[in-house]
Amino acid sequence: MHLEILVEEPSAEAALECLLPRILVSTTTFKIYPYEGKRDLLKKLPHRLRAYRRWITADYCIIILIDRDNDDCHDLKNRLEQYARDANFPTKTSSSGRSYLLVNRLAIEELEAWFLGDLDAVRSAYPKVRINEFSARYRHPDQIAGGTWETLERVFRRAGYFQTGMPKIEVARKISAFMDPHRNRSRSFQVFRDVILQISN
Repeated sequence: MHLEILVEEPSAEAALECLLPRILVSTTTFKIYPYEGKRDLLKKLPHRLRAYRRWITADYCIIILIDRDNDDCHDLKNRLEQYARDANFPTKTSSSGRSYLLVNRLAIEELEAWFLGDLDAVRSAYPKVRINEFSARYRHPDQIAGGTWETLERVFRRAGYFQTGMPKIEVARKISAFMDPHRNRSRSFQVFRDVILQISN
């Protein structure tokens, strides 16, 4: 099995390059294609899917990972599903069993919620960070109000890191190197992880 993974930015690519080898079985290969933001991915996705449809085979699966941000979760997912239907792609949502060739997944509300879902990894990567995983604020990272990117940046600044701005790619690469995919508290990460496990087994 080979996975073609489309992500909206290089920080997601950096995180997945570290995480996927710890989730996938060794016989599954993958290639990640980052875009220049969410708007760029959504704009180019219909053409990309039509191009894939001309040659893709059953031993491939396309994974689309995009941040929900402030969009309505159902509207964004429906938009992605419509793009797939327009390109004649069976998706996990629209198919039964393992007959699908495409999976749409949302990071809620942003990729940084996945990092906040594994605070041990955050502290291993940045030892001066002091946050309590039992705090109600961090117990459900997908529900953090006001933006998970902004929340993580504030955590770093309080610890003395990145006073002039958080370098997203560096942070993604460093934290994901310590992440344990099986202890993450982010529900959107768990859904992503579980479908990757299902595809690769």
